[in-house]
Amino acid sequence: MTTTEAWTAVHDHAARLKPVHLRRLFAADPGRAAALAFAEDDLSVDLSKEKLDRAALDALLGLARAAGVEAQRAALFAGAPVNATEGRAVLHMALRGGAPAPAGDDVDGTRERFLAFAETVRAGQLPGGPVRDVVNIGIGGSDLGPAMAARALVPDCDGPRLHFVSNVDGAHLADTVAGLDPARTLVIVASKTFTTQETMANARLARDWLGAHAAERMAAVSTNLDGCAAFGIPQERVFGFWDWVGGRYSLWSAIGLVLAIGIGAARFRAFLAGAAAMDRHFREAPLERNLPVLLALAGIWRRNAMGWPSVAVIPYDQRLARLPAYLQQLDMESNGKRVTRAGAPVGTATGPVIWGEPGTNAQHSFFQLIHQGTDVVPVDFIAAATPRDADPRHHAMLLANCLAQGQALAFGRDTAEVEAEMAAAGAAPEAIARLAPHRSFPGDRPSTTILFRRLDPHALGRLIALFEHKVFVQGAIWGVNSYDQWGVELGKALARPLIPALAEGAAAETDPSTRALIDRIRALAAGG
Repeated sequence: MTTTEAWTAVHDHAARLKPVHLRRLFAADPGRAAALAFAEDDLSVDLSKEKLDRAALDALLGLARAAGVEAQRAALFAGAPVNATEGRAVLHMALRGGAPAPAGDDVDGTRERFLAFAETVRAGQLPGGPVRDVVNIGIGGSDLGPAMAARALVPDCDGPRLHFVSNVDGAHLADTVAGLDPARTLVIVASKTFTTQETMANARLARDWLGAHAAERMAAVSTNLDGCAAFGIPQERVFGFWDWVGGRYSLWSAIGLVLAIGIGAARFRAFLAGAAAMDRHFREAPLERNLPVLLALAGIWRRNAMGWPSVAVIPYDQRLARLPAYLQQLDMESNGKRVTRAGAPVGTATGPVIWGEPGTNAQHSFFQLIHQGTDVVPVDFIAAATPRDADPRHHAMLLANCLAQGQALAFGRDTAEVEAEMAAAGAAPEAIARLAPHRSFPGDRPSTTILFRRLDPHALGRLIALFEHKVFVQGAIWGVNSYDQWGVELGKALARPLIPALAEGAAAETDPSTRALIDRIRALAAGG
């Protein structure tokens, strides 16, 4: 794409707009706020504070068409093997009714089976008596998705208490089960292959902790029935999914069992329905008003046209505290690629660094850098118009801060304004001259604001699907495979031979630096 006229047109607009402050863009176009805000039902994406205008957005839409986004979207939903390096379709949308499932794969039956099990657990009807706590053991997509969603939907979690263990650091499991009763705890082992190192290490520890209760108090989400049986988990408590479901897209499958236990089958169906609504919108809406496409194009503009390497995701909702981490995996594992689908160097920057924390906490930590630092960091603000159960005045304060941060980033406060304000407050001229540079804000810093009515299962499902499809569109434009993750594998492979060296003192065939570090660890462990 970097050699096309469409790519050149986008960069020509970027060269035109880089020196133009956002203040000037708003002054020049009184209708800008309306023209660059887009909505579907109650969900809106406001791009008016991005460093682009309608002409630049039109060029970006031309880039999407030149990249074949519409044809690639059709191939995705048709079940074509868009994950070419692994020869797989990518059809997580089928898990929520947003796309047809492959023939012969009983998606509906599998969903009904794990939802029925969830209701059995919620009703206290498992053998061995009622369950008070559920511990989900997984890592990556088998942990981040369910953990994020469970926290987001706390008001809907009226079932057993939910806990999540992912880190192979034994302290994670030990701290999680401290104070829990093995006789009243269900442990779910979530691993498609039932061989993931960290997950299986934690599963063995959890089985030991359950002791005599393990036979009745363990379930699994896996396709490895033999491995589960050998571990002691009978087939009726094993729930599978398919190879066309990637780990970071698996929340909609039986990986969501722990969430279904927490919120119940009806609310889990509403969660799926929200995502399916976004699937339909993404599949059917013209590019000019297609929310995932527009969000993706704003990201392409930031990353490639403007050259900004990172994005801060700031949800103004404490219950979305884990959303930035979830989007880190979704985006960075998907599009953190250096070669195209054909195996050639991409020739341009791809996936940005995604990071963030909830507002207003973030305002008191890293927002100093975003406002006055030397690097421009675009921000995605995310907020609900109405709270679930918070005090209305508290929610008004929360939203006021969200809007004010976007305003401050865009428009700033120049030195003349600061000087006038200080003079009006009676500051001495020497104090004004000394302090005004420190109190000035450059502004001209971009942000997108995503708003919806209320955070509930439907809204959360729709929000996640919005970002899933955004990632797809960006991968389509960059020409990368957004659905493999070979970069995850090398470190795991190199760790395997080091485990005996560290656990048992065996010799390690490795590089000199790593060998020296092993020796140092041994010395420290021995008291040296």
